[in-house]
Amino acid sequence: MNHPVKGVDHVFLLVSNLDEAAKRYAELGFTISPRGLHSAAKGSANHTIMFPEDYFELLGLLKKTPGNAGRFEALERMGEGLHAIACRIDDASEASKALGDLGIATEGLGSFERPVPLPDGTEGIAAFSTVAFTSEEVPFGTVFMCQHRTRETVWLPELIKHPNSACGLNAILAVSEDPQQDADAFARLWANSTVAKTPTGAQIETGKASAPLELFTPQSLKETYPWLDVSSLPKGAFAGLRIDVQDIKKVRASLDAANIAAHPTAKGLAVAPVDACGTIVEFVAK
Repeated sequence: MNHPVKGVDHVFLLVSNLDEAAKRYAELGFTISPRGLHSAAKGSANHTIMFPEDYFELLGLLKKTPGNAGRFEALERMGEGLHAIACRIDDASEASKALGDLGIATEGLGSFERPVPLPDGTEGIAAFSTVAFTSEEVPFGTVFMCQHRTRETVWLPELIKHPNSACGLNAILAVSEDPQQDADAFARLWANSTVAKTPTGAQIETGKASAPLELFTPQSLKETYPWLDVSSLPKGAFAGLRIDVQDIKKVRASLDAANIAAHPTAKGLAVAPVDACGTIVEFVAK
């Protein structure tokens, strides 16, 4: 049986205030999609930040419903920040079956739609089917799979160009007490994954043209980002995003214009979680 999971499709930040998060990420130099309202049962809405091959999402909870009680609880218990990774698949139902045959447990198979404002003033529909790995399969955070049934209404051309020149997810960052053990567990979730030991912990390659997951020990995270207040990261989720950009000077210009502190790193420039809704955002020249 072939493993159906091809890489990282997108990630999402669960945020405390969606309007403020959208404003802040626009100040960081990203093009923000119009607000996408989910169903009344979901009680949530989002903004996406699109790249040619992947994207990330700001997800906000508008009102409590039976369908989002778990996310409200997670936000209160863990804090805002990078909560989830969504994986690339062709078909959610077939992926669930194939993973079950491989002994990898999933749950929550379902489909949903949301309206999308289109450039010509009309409204389209973005449709998805999703299925999640069970919590027992994931060392920390949430990892699920996303089938895009209407890619043409998600990857809109006008959303892919950004003032800060961002062009893709470079890596997903996380902190682990046991990077090798957690890396081996995460690696089971992708078809073409490999694990490599690194000076700071471990790295999981997730597939072709797909952002890797980079695990840091607590000490190496502090050494890599000495200005970081670890308490500002979500508890039991992911620590940050590394973003590819075409021109680091454009990142600096966006941050300077918004009076947001830019922290030099070995790879580029980073923004602290306090300035990015609970996540490290590190910009690196591609």
